[in-house]
Amino acid sequence: MKDQGRSTRKRTGGRLKPLDKKKKHQLGREPTETQVGEPRYRTTDARGRNSKIRALTTDVANVTTDGETVSATIQDVLENGANPNYARRNIITKGAIIVTDEGKARVTSRPGQTGQVNAVLLDDE
Repeated sequence: MKDQGRSTRKRTGGRLKPLDKKKKHQLGREPTETQVGEPRYRTTDARGRNSKIRALTTDVANVTTDGETVSATIQDVLENGANPNYARRNIITKGAIIVTDEGKARVTSRPGQTGQVNAVLLDDE
């Protein structure tokens, strides 16, 4: 928007209304809700010359523990802090706790943005 750096308040404390609505090219996309399953990807063009690989479904995670990274198979999504329904629907986002064949791990990457699942193994208490 044109008034992106503009304050939302007047000097008197009153609220300023936006100068204009968002235009079509300023709108975002629907979030890519990456699910557990047979790997499927979609490539989209980002602004400029970069492209973005979105993971639609995946069953592989790069799990790191003590400086060593191992490729592990994802079995289930245990919990997801972004939305409780995501755990029920097996949707993976950053911060989700997944069950792998290596153990429980917390996702550190953004699968809908980077196209891969990176995770850190959790210590079981």
